[in-house]
Amino acid sequence: MRKPRSTLITTAGMAFAAALGLLGSLAGPSVGAAEAAPTGIRVSDGRVVEANGNAFVMRGINHAYTWYPEQTTAIADIAAKGANTVRVVLSSGDRWTKTSASQVSALIGQCKAAEVICVLEVHDTTGYGEDGAATTLDKAADYWIGVKSALAGQEDYVVVNIGNEPYGNTNAAAWTGATKSAISKLRNAGIDHALMVDAPNWGQDWSGTMRDNAASVFASDPDRNTVFSIHMYGVYDTAAEVQDYLHHFTDNKLPIVVGEFGDQHSDGNPDEDAIMATAQSLGVGYIGWSWSGNGSGVEYLDMANGFDANSLTNWGNRFINGANGIAATSVTATVYGGGGEPGGGGGTAPNGYPYCVHGSSSDPDGDGWGWEDNRSCVVPGSGADGGGTGGGTAPNGYPYCVHGSSSDPDGDGWGWEDSRSCVVPGSGADGGGTGGGTAPNGYPYCVHGSSSDPDGDGWGWEDNRSCVVPGSGADS
Repeated sequence: MRKPRSTLITTAGMAFAAALGLLGSLAGPSVGAAEAAPTGIRVSDGRVVEANGNAFVMRGINHAYTWYPEQTTAIADIAAKGANTVRVVLSSGDRWTKTSASQVSALIGQCKAAEVICVLEVHDTTGYGEDGAATTLDKAADYWIGVKSALAGQEDYVVVNIGNEPYGNTNAAAWTGATKSAISKLRNAGIDHALMVDAPNWGQDWSGTMRDNAASVFASDPDRNTVFSIHMYGVYDTAAEVQDYLHHFTDNKLPIVVGEFGDQHSDGNPDEDAIMATAQSLGVGYIGWSWSGNGSGVEYLDMANGFDANSLTNWGNRFINGANGIAATSVTATVYGGGGEPGGGGGTAPNGYPYCVHGSSSDPDGDGWGWEDNRSCVVPGSGADGGGTGGGTAPNGYPYCVHGSSSDPDGDGWGWEDSRSCVVPGSGADGGGTGGGTAPNGYPYCVHGSSSDPDGDGWGWEDNRSCVVPGSGADS
């Protein structure tokens, strides 16, 4: 089934194609601790970290620079909304006007002035094999080598996203070899930055090609410093699909970022709530599409009207200010003097919980779990740091209770921590249970069923938000 393209359609009226497919949860080989490049942003034990080893979780927005080079305040405007990352669209000159080395230098300067990490990407590869105008990853690698002078010494601030959505749905299996070759070419040329590689199938990987070959691609990088990027549009219209895909990577200690997603699209209705909630619970980065400038029927993907930072769209307001949005979850990179939780924490542990700012003093019983700012936190270096008991996300999308059954006085498997419902690991609620997940109308199911719905209309209230009682009249 062919659908309209799943990312930017420019004002020039471009149209591409993406196909829906079923995502599996086939496990791949586990990858252990990375042998990352010694300096700059890098991968360590399946996570993106800075040169000092502090976890860096991307919370960013895409900016279509190559079509709008006159929008010189966009990066600063995005940063002012709370983003810690900006993914910037460049051109290798194979399809659009080439972004010069001096322009790349200027963009990096804007990112540094705004205190955001720059993810720079070549867009000319979009849909190769299906779109005749697209170029190859090999050509994209040549571009990066050609602007190497602008990248030199910027490893702390820049991630090189080799090519945007480098294959469409034609011959997507070639993605693996082409990606390995591009990585090798860049490393042999002395480019030591963290690399990011997009999935095939217009970025959505419905064929599972990137998912199933990510371990071998990662191992092919002599620096072990490659991050995988999935673009989530209509293929990811359920929480289960989102969770299955991201969990495959985190479970196998493979670095993953959601490099693009929106709140609606012509190829289906992506579950942006599940994308953002799952990314937050797993400590995975996400970068929303896009700041402004979309056209040809997908103007709804704009976050700001006409590049006006004071005029957010519904999508922009939801992404920035909504649940699990960047205003609440973004943390400035430590290279800029940041690294705390929004409001003063100390970064994020691998299980998705914040590190305790005050260390073991927040943990009187010595189990590695502390309590600060009215929520649980992980003591760095403790037994809970790296997983521990609890933490993470249950199959129904709710967080696991970090304090186990002590959070569940009635023994039904559902606990209450940090002012929200949680699942006791190994309980009857772990693996689904009653409630949890997302109803067809996009609202979460009530985990406590009809007890959350005193007026019997099928709509309940839990965790300070509306929910649907499973099997009720609202469950449709």
